[in-house]
Amino acid sequence: MAKEIRLPLLGKTMEEAAIIACLVKLDAEVKKGDFLFEIETDKATLEMESPADGFVKHILVKPGQTVPVGSPLLVLGASGEDVPKSFLDSLKTAVTPVKAKPVESQSSPAEEVQSQVKIRETIPLTKKQKLTAERMLKSKREIPCFYLTVRADVTDLVDLRNNLNKTAKLKISYNALFIKAVAIGLQKYPLLTGQLAGDAVKIPDTINVGLAVAVLDGLIVPVVKDAHKKTVKQIAADTAILAEKAQAGKLLLTDLEGACITISNLGPFGVISFIPIVIPGQCSILGVGRITDTCVPDNDGVAVRKFMNMTISVDHKIANGAYAAEFLDFTRKLLEDTSNFAF
Repeated sequence: MAKEIRLPLLGKTMEEAAIIACLVKLDAEVKKGDFLFEIETDKATLEMESPADGFVKHILVKPGQTVPVGSPLLVLGASGEDVPKSFLDSLKTAVTPVKAKPVESQSSPAEEVQSQVKIRETIPLTKKQKLTAERMLKSKREIPCFYLTVRADVTDLVDLRNNLNKTAKLKISYNALFIKAVAIGLQKYPLLTGQLAGDAVKIPDTINVGLAVAVLDGLIVPVVKDAHKKTVKQIAADTAILAEKAQAGKLLLTDLEGACITISNLGPFGVISFIPIVIPGQCSILGVGRITDTCVPDNDGVAVRKFMNMTISVDHKIANGAYAAEFLDFTRKLLEDTSNFAF
């Protein structure tokens, strides 16, 4: 019997998706789990799997259409089955495209920009860049932020990481250490995980930490789930997998949802300090700068220590300056005392 295949809800915030490509042809046999479409949501590009076995009897959408969740996309049936025209007509009527324009190229425009951009050239924005711009504008308009900066002495942390990585099969990244410290800090200062819900602040039941990752056409923020329950090595494994998936464009919507705070580390680019913009739906974001050698007094002489700036941006509607300052100072002390970390 003919069965319509509809656009599923693939994430909590998903409302619609753009059809990038149809991966099957008419009359082709598909098995449950085979890929039917390549689709793009507001957070990721991914392949949609078939929920059933069957033969493709009719394809109801075309590349370039953006349709709401629940829209019929194609019809599966048995081999040789004739699908009633009335059934197909009813499904076609149910397809209500949100937009009907060509899908933007999925080749990396940013890669082309990096190698070919010229003075006075006009560079079109990708969908991801447009979405980022909209969210950042929303943040600056609607979130009254304040900003706090501390300087952490991470000399012992650097030594510990270097020693661990001499023999470790899985290298420990600085980001894994930062995520663990932040997760511990949020357990003590949970208000910074809160979200406004009417006249109340809702505190989530788990600590999920987003990590800003640079990709060719902008930034993406995969999420380390239950960071407060994981060891540094487990977090390092998670971040390595997420970063690899992000660069390959293989992140799932579940990889991008649920963060209660984000960490943005621009230290590898030589940035000493910066003020990050809070992502809408979160209370705060932590910007981490480059680790630098600094001369400090040491008894009657001078010692070279390694310091790092951290700046937190906080939604003042949810937390006040004193509370956020306590969290930031607590996190700084965690990073300075390596005995706090379980590996």
